[in-house]
Amino acid sequence: MPLPDVMYCAQQINIPPQLPDILKNFTKAAIRTQPKDLLLWSAAYFSALSKGECLPVKNRLEMNVATQKTDTGLSPGLLKILHKQLSPRQTCSKEELQEKWKGLCLPMDQLETLMSLGSFGSDINWMEFFALGCSALGGFACEILTEDDEGGAARIPFNTFGQLYNYLAHLDGDMPQDHIDNFLCTLQTQAKKQNDMIQVSNFYISRK
Repeated sequence: MPLPDVMYCAQQINIPPQLPDILKNFTKAAIRTQPKDLLLWSAAYFSALSKGECLPVKNRLEMNVATQKTDTGLSPGLLKILHKQLSPRQTCSKEELQEKWKGLCLPMDQLETLMSLGSFGSDINWMEFFALGCSALGGFACEILTEDDEGGAARIPFNTFGQLYNYLAHLDGDMPQDHIDNFLCTLQTQAKKQNDMIQVSNFYISRK
């Protein structure tokens, strides 16, 4: 009967050469993301890392959102992570969204509220859910979706904004169609001067 492997000294422990870099990257990610539940978030982080998936990590340390009266859990930085994780396939399952949401230590009751508002079933149109998330935050669609450098104009395609706005306006149900059309027409006039892109500053112009 073969004897079991036994560790007699520290020299017998094989440490992978990649481990220091893995731990350093994990530490930096945790500092930037500031998860409310480090253990829960760590499990999501290493699960995504092992599968080669998008990591649940913010691009930078995020300050509190001034427009939020209370801490709702969701933030622009966290919604941006979810967008990176779930947008490539356009639709996602309810279970997948729940898993990613939980991995970011977000309150499940907030997710259920958004799911109820959108009347989502087992398959979720990601951009529709994203629109509801932006609405809960009071905006930030351009800042999250833009490919511009941080601090730039935060431009996004006009068609993308129109898709989000139309969905929210019709979900509200109280907004007349001519009001929706007039608002989008005003913004489209600006977008045509900007290669069919819309940016944050255009919204201030449209309100004047």
